[in-house]
Amino acid sequence: MPADPARWLRRTMARMPQFGLARVPDAPLPVVRDLWPGEPTRGANLLRGELEAAGVTGRLTQASFADRQGPLALRVAVHGFVWLRDLRALGTDAARIQARAMVGEWIATPVEPLASRPDVAGARIAAWLGHYDFFASSADDGFRQMLMGRLVADARTLAATLPAEEIDERALTAVKGLIAAAVALPEQAGFMQRALKVLPGEIGRQILPDGTHCERSPAMLLAALQDLCEIRNLLQAGQTPIPSALSSAIERMAPVLRALRHGDGGLALFNGAREGSPALIEAVLTQAGRAGRVPASMTDGGFQRLSAGRSLLIADCGRPAGPGLDRAAQAGTLSFELSIGRDRLIVNCGAAPSPSLQWREASCATAAHSTLVIADTSSSEVRAEGLGHRPEHVEQQRQEAGGAHWLEMSHDGWKRPFGALHRRRLYMADSGDDIRGEDAIEAPTPQPYVIRFHLHPGVDASLQQDGEAVLMRLPSGSGWRLRADGARMALEESIYLGGATPRKAEQVVLFGYEDGAQHIKWAITRVG
Repeated sequence: MPADPARWLRRTMARMPQFGLARVPDAPLPVVRDLWPGEPTRGANLLRGELEAAGVTGRLTQASFADRQGPLALRVAVHGFVWLRDLRALGTDAARIQARAMVGEWIATPVEPLASRPDVAGARIAAWLGHYDFFASSADDGFRQMLMGRLVADARTLAATLPAEEIDERALTAVKGLIAAAVALPEQAGFMQRALKVLPGEIGRQILPDGTHCERSPAMLLAALQDLCEIRNLLQAGQTPIPSALSSAIERMAPVLRALRHGDGGLALFNGAREGSPALIEAVLTQAGRAGRVPASMTDGGFQRLSAGRSLLIADCGRPAGPGLDRAAQAGTLSFELSIGRDRLIVNCGAAPSPSLQWREASCATAAHSTLVIADTSSSEVRAEGLGHRPEHVEQQRQEAGGAHWLEMSHDGWKRPFGALHRRRLYMADSGDDIRGEDAIEAPTPQPYVIRFHLHPGVDASLQQDGEAVLMRLPSGSGWRLRADGARMALEESIYLGGATPRKAEQVVLFGYEDGAQHIKWAITRVG
């Protein structure tokens, strides 16, 4: 007997011709358009056969559909067809013809098994239906019949595989695809019933009470909110009542997404996030609707937001996501980012630009974050997929008075190797021009440690001759000084992985004295 008889039965019945048989419609009813803006530049690259996904660039040709060896993120993108929106944004006849040709070649090509994974199939179904009027409505009858037949077949298989084995954000993408099929193919009555049975449970499991996402990544929060907004739009188009769990989740998530943005409109770089497209983020927030109050404290998700004057500090003070939800997790516990107006000053390095294990280990390491590191050892064990041992107890306490903020945090991620506890205290004055911190290690024996402050590539930094401070100049022209007590200070090379391509950057490193006090006080203050 199979391990899961119920799932095996659903899949087997879905593949039987007599099960759920209905006439394949000539066209989707109604036609639903994709909500999100594409990028014409990427569309032009697609015409040249170049596809970029999650920082990885590769070829998009008919041969790509059968490739089982390339980077996983790229293969997922190839079969998900989300890139159709970039061809649509380009808007030329050549783009329309290319889109139609690639869909036709995909249908005609024996593709790899990854294409049937629920989230990949869900993304593809939603993309084909969302851009149907762009690439298919003017096609000949043969193409449209072929397309609609494949849509029905894929949707039936997807219905049989829900709930998806993936328990992270990808499950929402799978549900979205089935709902898109249910709306566009109303004769397939079982699709909507199946999707609406799964949706509330997924929302309840993934969206935390404070509106953060269970993966603790701003990028995953954005993706989840995108999917839920699309689902709501699809249900409205199909004149299906909106589940209260869906409306409530969107209402809670939108303010959190705003809270995890910097002044330039991009995302904070925690747990595999890149800056992302400010235009897309704004479009998602617009679709989400009524703007709630931006939260300062997100205790369920483990983030704190300190804001005063033109200064904004976002800190990660939560326990890393658990097994099965940690594909994007990094060892950045107690790290923070600081921006002044539209300029980023202190950052984390960001997401790996390559799927290689070497890049993953480097970008996920504690050393790639603006926080303390003991003996060049990460606070969570970085594995090829997810994390191994990680902090068990992460605590946070916040106080405010007269516009000033105090934040106290601690974690025990180094308890196993060193018996150590890391405590970090942060203070922001009511003007936003004075940010102070103290990092301390509680351990039975002194430990070698450093504190890293990664700087955005736009920051011009110089170490003062006495080595007691670093002067930092932002693109806007404002100057800031970082100084410290109880440490040797250095300015070293770093790398910034928050944008489309890696960029050289610098970092301020404070070297603690192993035979001295196990704490360092530091301050970042405005100059002039």
